[in-house]
Amino acid sequence: MRVIETHNLNKVYDEMVIPVKAVDNVTLNVEQGEFTAIVGPSGSGKTTLLNIIGGLDHPTSGTVKIEDSEISAMSSNKLIDFRLNNIGFIFQAYNLIPVLTARENVEFIMLLQNKPRKERDARVKELMDAVGLSDKMDNRPSELSGGQQQRVAVARALASKPKFILADEPTANLDSHSAENLLDIMLKLNQEENITFIFSTHDQRVIDRARRVVTLTDGRVVSDVTKS
Repeated sequence: MRVIETHNLNKVYDEMVIPVKAVDNVTLNVEQGEFTAIVGPSGSGKTTLLNIIGGLDHPTSGTVKIEDSEISAMSSNKLIDFRLNNIGFIFQAYNLIPVLTARENVEFIMLLQNKPRKERDARVKELMDAVGLSDKMDNRPSELSGGQQQRVAVARALASKPKFILADEPTANLDSHSAENLLDIMLKLNQEENITFIFSTHDQRVIDRARRVVTLTDGRVVSDVTKS
């Protein structure tokens, strides 16, 4: 099943001065269960493309469809609701809420969705077990290592049962051991639960694990390889 479909996507910055095409005529489809890496040098448009797919940024032209919903045509308010219920995000900087415990950070999105307490509790336990942090439920981010914080961020991204996960350089701030551990957890979730992951990355470890590698140069797709 196709979960993401982009058609002739363009994103142009400084249109009134010197136009810079951050994304240049990108058409890209992603199927359910893919483990895909979007790669390329700095400034190639990876993060911009991910932000447009995730509804965090609007394209200058072109369309983005998530299953049957064309998010590129949605208002900002509709996009907020759509992201809340359909897309999970993992950021390079973790972006955990510092005053909340790990449990509360994972639970927070379900509070926004008005999920009942029993369902929230069960989902938090399930996800914290999945990322190997069931013993860190009551720790705040400052009491966790970088790798542990990013694993909490993975659990948080999955809490809403999204259609897919967008991960922007998720290993960039991690040491080698923590990065390997995090990637193994995400690959296991992909393989065992058919969760779709799309990464923007420079990390060769992510690229090695990805089954599909899409390469951008100057905002254009120059290579799209699915490994056998």
